Amino acid sequence: MGKLFDQLNAILPTKLWIPDELAMLYEWIEQQGHYQDLDDKQRIGFLYPQDKLEQSWTDEERHGGTIIQFSATANDGLKYWFGRKENDPQISERLFVFARTGAEGSEAALWLDDEDQLKIVHMGSGSGSILSCVLADNMVDFLRLMAIGYDELCWNEEYPYPPNSPESASGIYVYPNKAYQQWVTSTFDVTIPNTALEIVKYPAEIGDTNSEDPFCRWAEKQCI
Repeated sequence: MGKLFDQLNAILPTKLWIPDELAMLYEWIEQQGHYQDLDDKQRIGFLYPQDKLEQSWTDEERHGGTIIQFSATANDGLKYWFGRKENDPQISERLFVFARTGAEGSEAALWLDDEDQLKIVHMGSGSGSILSCVLADNMVDFLRLMAIGYDELCWNEEYPYPPNSPESASGIYVYPNKAYQQWVTSTFDVTIPNTALEIVKYPAEIGDTNSEDPFCRWAEKQCI
C-alpha cells in the first residue's frame, strides 16, 4: 500500500478499518501524483492537481471539482466537539477523522454506529459549516458524493441543487473533475447523482436534538 494508506492505518483505532474502496482511492491519488508531502513527512492527498487548480482559479471560475484533502490528521479536533470526553473510548474508538471537507475546518470521519456498521460522517467546524450527519452509508456512495462536483462538501444548503445552480453559495463556476468522475464510474460500475440529497439522507446540523440522522443523535448524546 502507499503512504496515504499506511499513515492512516498506523493511527486508526483498532475497532475501525480502512474500507477497500478508500484504499483504492488512495492508490489512485498516488498513481496520479495528486499529493503533497509536508516537512513532517505527512502526506496529503487531493482529487485534482493543486497547481492546475490554483492556476485556473479566478473570481468567476475554477477547475478541479470538489476540493477535499485526505490525510492521517489524528483526532485533534474531537476536543472541540466533545470537550473533556474526547478520550472516552465510546468516542475515540468509534470515530476517526480522515479528510478535510472545508477550508473553514470541517472534516469527514469514519464512524462505527451502534450496529457496528461503518459510516462516513461530517463534522462541521462550527465556525462556518454546522453540518453534522451521515454523509454516506458506504464508501462507494461517499466516492460518488465527491464526484458530483460541489465546491466543498461542508455546505448542506447546496445539497438540494446540482453544482453551479443559481442557488450556489460559492459564487464561482466549478468545472467538474472529469478524470475522477471517470475513475469512479468505471471502477465501481456506478452513476454519479445529480444532487447530494440522493445520497445524504438527513443533512442535520449541530444542536439538532430531533434529527432523524443517527450520527447527529449520537453526537448530541455524547455532548450531554
